[in-house]
Amino acid sequence: MARLSWTSGPPRSSFSRRRHTVRRLRDQGLYGPRFRDVLPALAGAVVVVCAVAAGLAVGYRVGGPVVPVVGVSVPALVVAVEIRRRRPGARRRRGRYTADELRELDVQGLALAVARMLRRDGWRVRLLPAPDRPRLYARDSAGRQLDVAFRPVAEPLPDEALPDPRTRRHADGPRLQLVVHRGVFRDRDIRWAQRQGDTRLVNGSTLERWAEGTGLNELFDPPLWD
Repeated sequence: MARLSWTSGPPRSSFSRRRHTVRRLRDQGLYGPRFRDVLPALAGAVVVVCAVAAGLAVGYRVGGPVVPVVGVSVPALVVAVEIRRRRPGARRRRGRYTADELRELDVQGLALAVARMLRRDGWRVRLLPAPDRPRLYARDSAGRQLDVAFRPVAEPLPDEALPDPRTRRHADGPRLQLVVHRGVFRDRDIRWAQRQGDTRLVNGSTLERWAEGTGLNELFDPPLWD
């Protein structure tokens, strides 16, 4: 016959075991918030809902059923438009890309992304297609012009074609060349661009800032256009 141990306590109830488990998980940060933690937010939500309901009721009495219909439809439309604007495809069409999205693009996709960024900043852009090294020509309302090249080095490669001569018909405004690279330019590239005087380098970090919404002229110090 088994003897009871004087050192063992009374068996725990299921409620006691659950309370002990919850306390241990909460101490480790693995359990959800307490009711008193969410009570202020819950009370605020109830107040907002009651206020909206009261406002719709008053509007119905004053202006008839049109007021509550408009009161519900307008916020719903605003929410729907905002959700649509935040979709990745719509965001990219407006010229805004994340760093991960830029890294996933090939050269043609990068050229399209930069064209969208330029249009976002108010430029009129034309893509000059090429099999492996596309170029862009852009012009703004002030007559300023840009030639945009995509390559890992600043100095033109031996087999790289010159800019499309058709873009030279606009010679009445200042003209600069941008060289876009998702990586880092070497010191010799930086020195070459400085000697040119009309060439600016857009490396990976600068490109990411541009894609996040920074204006083209604000990417450079001193600014691209003084």
